[in-house]
Amino acid sequence: LTKDAVGAIFPVWSPDGRKIAFTSGRDGNDTEIFIMDADGANPIQLTNNDVSEFVTSWSPDGRKLAFTILSDEADDEIFVMDADGKNVTQLTNNDSLDSYPVWSPDEKKSPFH
Repeated sequence: LTKDAVGAIFPVWSPDGRKIAFTSGRDGNDTEIFIMDADGANPIQLTNNDVSEFVTSWSPDGRKLAFTILSDEADDEIFVMDADGKNVTQLTNNDSLDSYPVWSPDEKKSPFH
């Protein structure tokens, strides 16, 4: 589904099966989050930072993505954003390594793992 030299990792299907979120360094930065159609068409870059982001889960309704940011200056932290890359919200901020968030099926719990 992807054909760039850098590759794509951590693919995650959207709940409706129409999109795949994935992590890649194809933009030349550290790893960023992208989404594409299930057939590999229409890749869209959602993040563009000087840190590494790793997508890990879609919300059950498919409207949000939970992900981890890894930074040399801080520990791993968990964030959530809309599926179009807008409204990024940091959920954790502590000295622990927080990563691999998952959603509860009813979305009433924070996406922590």
